Amino acid sequence: MGRRRPGTPTLEEVAARAGVGRGTVSRVINNAAGVKESTREVVQRAIQELGYVPNLAARSLAGRSTDAVALVLTEPDWRVFAEPFFSEIVRSLGDALTDTGMQLMLTLVRSDTERKRFLEYARGGRVDGVLLLSVHAGDRLPDMLAEARLPTVMLGRRSGDEYVSYVDADNVGGARSAVSHLLARGRRAIATITGPQDMYVAQCRLRGYQDALALAGSTYEESLVAEGDFTEDSGRRAMAELLDRHPEIDGVLAASDTTAVGALHALRTAGRRVPEDVAVIGFDDFPLAQRTAPRLTTVRQPLEEMGRAMIRLLLEDMEEPSAAYRHVILRTELQVRESA
Repeated sequence: MGRRRPGTPTLEEVAARAGVGRGTVSRVINNAAGVKESTREVVQRAIQELGYVPNLAARSLAGRSTDAVALVLTEPDWRVFAEPFFSEIVRSLGDALTDTGMQLMLTLVRSDTERKRFLEYARGGRVDGVLLLSVHAGDRLPDMLAEARLPTVMLGRRSGDEYVSYVDADNVGGARSAVSHLLARGRRAIATITGPQDMYVAQCRLRGYQDALALAGSTYEESLVAEGDFTEDSGRRAMAELLDRHPEIDGVLAASDTTAVGALHALRTAGRRVPEDVAVIGFDDFPLAQRTAPRLTTVRQPLEEMGRAMIRLLLEDMEEPSAAYRHVILRTELQVRESA
C-alpha cells in the first residue's frame, strides 16, 4: 500500500513534459495564484496526456513544503541585520509576493556547513526558489544553487563577471552623480567612506567616486578614502580618521545612509557645520534620510522596484526554466536635500 504502481506517471514526469518546475505543477494542481494562464494550460495538457492522478495524501504532506521561496541572508556579521537596508528589502519582497500565495522563508547561511545544509534542504523540494541577499566575493552558494538547477535570483552581484541571475542598482552611476553634484557646488576636497571592499556594491560606489573626479580633472587621493561596513559606527570612525588626515575636507560621499548618519555625528563632534563647512551625501534614501539634521541629500536606489523585479525573475524561472541568466540594473536618482 502506498507504493507506486509501475508505469504510474509522477509529478516530475508531468513537469518534464510541460517544461516547467515541479513547484509550478504543484501550484496548478492546487489552483494556486502566481501561474500564467498559458503555463497553466500547458501543465493541464501534460497531466491529461500522461494520465497523471494526484495522490491526495502526498499532496497534503507536500502542502507543508511547497509554494515557498527561501530568502537567504549570507551576511556573517550579525550587526548588519540591524541596518534599515534589510528591513526595507524584506518588506518589498514580501509585498511583491502578496498576491502569489507563496510563503517567504527567512534563512541565515554564514558558514560552509550551513551552505551544504541549506543546499540539501533546497534540493529536497522544500522550496521552489531562492532569493539571495548580501553575497560577498568568493561565496560559492550561488554557484552551488545554479549547478543544482534551483531557480535563484540575487540582490546585487559578486563581481562584474556574475552569471547567476541578479537585480542590482546602478551603483557606479549613482555615486558618480553624487560626487559631480558636490563638485558643481564648489567642493574641492571630497572624501568618501566606502562599504566593505569584498562586496561588489561597495567597489562600484568607490568606482563612481573615482570616475566623477577623473571626469572633472581632479586628482584621486587614496588618503581621502576610508573603508566602512555600511554601519553608523563605521561612518563615525571613518569620518574622524578622514578629518585627522585632511582637516580641509569640504565634501563627503558615504556608501550608505546609515554610514552618513555616523559621519554627521563625527562632524558635529569636530565642530564642523553641515553643509556650510562640509557637505554630506549618503546612498539608499531610507526613511531615516528625512529625519537627520540637516535632512540628508542621498542617492535613491529603488528598493521596492528591485524587490518586485527579483520576484518577477524568480517566478518566471520557476514557471518556465530558461537557458539564459538574466541581469537587471535599475536606475538610481540623486535626492537633493539640505546636507549638500
